[in-house]
Amino acid sequence: MATATVTLTRCDDYSRPKIAEAIERHFRLLGGLDKFVSRGDTVLLKPNFIAPKSRRHATQTDPAIIIETARLLKDFGAKPFVGDSPAWADVFACAKALKLEEPLKRLSVAIRQLDKPKKCRIGSKGTKVGISSVALDADVIINLAKFKTHQQLVATFAIKNMFGCVSGKRKALWHFRKGGTFEAYCEFLIDIYRFLKPALTIIDGVTAMDGPGPINGRPRPLGWIIGGTEPMACETICCNLVNIKLDELPIVRTARQIGLGCSNIKEIEILGDDVGQDICTDFELPELIPLRFSLVHVCKSISKQILLLSKSAIRKSRDSHY
Repeated sequence: MATATVTLTRCDDYSRPKIAEAIERHFRLLGGLDKFVSRGDTVLLKPNFIAPKSRRHATQTDPAIIIETARLLKDFGAKPFVGDSPAWADVFACAKALKLEEPLKRLSVAIRQLDKPKKCRIGSKGTKVGISSVALDADVIINLAKFKTHQQLVATFAIKNMFGCVSGKRKALWHFRKGGTFEAYCEFLIDIYRFLKPALTIIDGVTAMDGPGPINGRPRPLGWIIGGTEPMACETICCNLVNIKLDELPIVRTARQIGLGCSNIKEIEILGDDVGQDICTDFELPELIPLRFSLVHVCKSISKQILLLSKSAIRKSRDSHY
């Protein structure tokens, strides 16, 4: 008997009609948009913004996924905004690299830095973490993740994207604090996901990234959009699509150890398009680097972020005078 549901849609390019139809289909297959969002709700669309690279690099969630999700929500009567706290640069630089500013402006959809952290206790250990109050104040969160490899975690699909709600370079500090073991770090990521409770995850795998991700990997046409409400089921199906053994992924191993979610593919109902024999067998995994950042790395990272945010504030202040 199925204990979780994942939606799959084949989609071989980012043309507006195909993406719009695919996004609408995922909501429909999972019970309809009104199952997740009410009219008037403020909805955080949380893409994977990590570094200001264009869509051809497949580093970030493709702009078409973001725009068409926002358009669907606006037409429904919700109030979406796009927010993240990238590890490199800020949300505005990342959006600019994707040429998102004008399309979102035409939709009256704001782009917001996930800043103003609020101390929250998460997980069974009650770890105090600074979570962006911008994210916390949203009525609903929709997780728009990217399908890609990761040099520290092998690959990331649903769960890690919510780490972007931890403001600024505090993420580097948590790499240092929790990076002693995969189990400690992955449980921390899982705790953040569970605390924020995104209503739905949609994973952009139309063009994925393999090789040395999450920034410098190879764009890899894959042709799938994956959706669901149960993150471990999404992680499991993503692994299956590219022939990754579940135990190779630290996040999946940790989730199994703590009894989170469904990682038994026989218990996952797939709605939408059938995978059949369409499994990618040559998806290139990265050579792993240490999980824990050194203290020197953390200090340099924080200094760079302060400088970047200062420049961004100066630029916005200057632009406001024109």
